[in-house]
Amino acid sequence: MPSPAASAFRPESQPTACFSVHAAAEPGIMPRVAELFAKRGLVPASWISRVNGRELTIDLQMRGLDAEAAQYIARCLRQIVAVEVVLVSEKQ
Repeated sequence: MPSPAASAFRPESQPTACFSVHAAAEPGIMPRVAELFAKRGLVPASWISRVNGRELTIDLQMRGLDAEAAQYIARCLRQIVAVEVVLVSEKQ
């Protein structure tokens, strides 16, 4: 049986930042969103995008991102032209 200290380092035990980005369905939005993570050396654990009419919705999850960093990235996402709403939450 693994020790509690060993389980503290498993990715499943780390908090996960969840982002929901709502924007106009324009071709440059997804690369701009991905760039905010890539330039920090981060790869989202999950990325789901949908287009419904003229709206693009991107739901992504990033493991191990602290609340302060998640809020900073959310502010950066809100500055992207054509992004209308960015929601961020955390799950354990």
